[in-house]
Amino acid sequence: MSKSDAIVSAARGWLGTPYHHQGSVRGAGCDCLGLIRGVWRALYGPEPEAMPAYTRDWGNATGSETLIAAACRHLTRLDDVACAAPGDVLVFRMRDRGVAKHAGILITDDHMIHAQEALGVVEVPLGLWWRRRAVAAFRFPTLT
Repeated sequence: MSKSDAIVSAARGWLGTPYHHQGSVRGAGCDCLGLIRGVWRALYGPEPEAMPAYTRDWGNATGSETLIAAACRHLTRLDDVACAAPGDVLVFRMRDRGVAKHAGILITDDHMIHAQEALGVVEVPLGLWWRRRAVAAFRFPTLT
């Protein structure tokens, strides 16, 4: 199985998991970051750094791009979001001039899996609304 197939398969295993802020337990609850962390654990083992507590409005006061900075430490940043392929992580800025604080995993050229409040982990079309908000794309490391 290719790396991208393994990532997509791991992400699909989280479908139906309820939304829970700061959670990262398949079937019990997770947020968008918890989904990425869970896929990491399934494929690579222990998480590469301890996850600090965070609030829903993290980064708003300081303007700090915490999510992008963390992704840069552990994933490979792609030069262009348009280069993203199945298995890659997309990071979104939900408000103009706001910090990026949402993420999903691309599963086909036009669908992603992400955790959304009130819906939990779902597969959704990567339509124009999402594409306009995508500000960065990252690739998981090579599987050994």
